[in-house]
Amino acid sequence: MKWLLILLLIVFLLLGSFLLSPSPIDSHGWQPPSPPALSGALSPNERLRLSDILARGQLEHPEDTAMDDQGRLYTGTADGWIMRLEADSESDPQRWVETGGRPLGLVFDHNGNLIVADAERGLLEVSPAGEVRMLTREAEGLPFRLTDGVDVAPDGMIYFTDASSRHSLADHQLDMLAMRPNGRLLSHNPATGRTRVLLRNLYFANGVVVSPGADFLLVAETPRYRLLRFWLTGPKQGQAEVFADNLPGFPDNLDVDRRGRYWVALPSLRQPGLDFLHRHPWLKDLVARLPESLRPGAGHYGLVLALDGEGNVITSLQDTRGDYLWGLTSARVHNGELFFGSLYSKRLGRLPLSAVPGLEEAESPRTGNL
Repeated sequence: MKWLLILLLIVFLLLGSFLLSPSPIDSHGWQPPSPPALSGALSPNERLRLSDILARGQLEHPEDTAMDDQGRLYTGTADGWIMRLEADSESDPQRWVETGGRPLGLVFDHNGNLIVADAERGLLEVSPAGEVRMLTREAEGLPFRLTDGVDVAPDGMIYFTDASSRHSLADHQLDMLAMRPNGRLLSHNPATGRTRVLLRNLYFANGVVVSPGADFLLVAETPRYRLLRFWLTGPKQGQAEVFADNLPGFPDNLDVDRRGRYWVALPSLRQPGLDFLHRHPWLKDLVARLPESLRPGAGHYGLVLALDGEGNVITSLQDTRGDYLWGLTSARVHNGELFFGSLYSKRLGRLPLSAVPGLEEAESPRTGNL
């Protein structure tokens, strides 16, 4: 009986300490819409399993990919390195440049420089010789906390996102749990060195892509399951609107092919438990105190969507078992093939566009991301 009382006292003290400890977030309530049915273009399939696996087990969570004009593939890894795979993609990846941070989004500019959204250091430029130069690390006096997605327009303007002004990459789950608008969409003019804020108060601003006509940008708001369109020209210049809403998962990096199809990587399907928590901010504050392993996280599922110019889903690529290509954070088109990166696994995937059902015709080859 004595030992039972002691055990109950210990449990009481631990529970009291947990309940009285401050939460790392100040949550906002949100009423998420019901998830879309997985039917039609979203019907479960195993198309991702048609992909070739590249560098299996040799890359530490390769978030994104870029390709130079020699057909060499580049990706950033969790240990701070940008890795390079030769054009045949069969050789082992080689360390190319260490950024000193955590490289996420990658894209080549028109001069052959690799533009890097580094989660820890900001927006970087890496010359063909491997020299790293800081382009910008703050805007309006607010330092970047999680530089994430990046793209380059035909005129050389760089567009990128700072996913959160409050949380780092290590705590990105807390940012999405809090549902607070800590993200920004920005531009950087390499000719003048000027950095501008285009949109504020975004919910974990993630991937960004320039439209084929360079008249608008798409940017992903990951925890809101949607893509926004920001107009660069025309009568709506400077305005934002919803482009695609109520997606079946969490949109990450974006790309567009020459036929105007937008490719969206989603690292996970929506989680019913997380949707429930969003309706109860006090409960989210409690959950945020738990160890990361006990919080809601991404399930093992592979999902990539192709959208048309109106935001409608054309087709989907899936791995329902989540043991081949899963947790995908990028789906990039390089030379007529899709390359898949993942923040959660140690491999890349490659699939010819000609092997994707539901497309009118295969993409004609192109060089790099441009």
